[in-house]
Amino acid sequence: MSKKTFEQSLKQLEQIVDELESGDLPLEKALTKFEEGVKLSRSCTSTLDEIERKISILLKNPSGERDEKPFFSDESEEL
Repeated sequence: MSKKTFEQSLKQLEQIVDELESGDLPLEKALTKFEEGVKLSRSCTSTLDEIERKISILLKNPSGERDEKPFFSDESEEL
């Protein structure tokens, strides 16, 4: 079985959150879903951290120093 993409993991996590928020799951099933959600959340966080490191490397200037630039401009922050 291949590793899920970030988007697949996030979508599954959102579905789990919806199920848990409904309050209709029996306790044991809710616990299982919660554990699955925590694993997905950690996986998504790890992926985002890795991407952030790669972007940081790409933003280094020729002298090896990192040019700090905001990811969003003031106009594009609210999508």
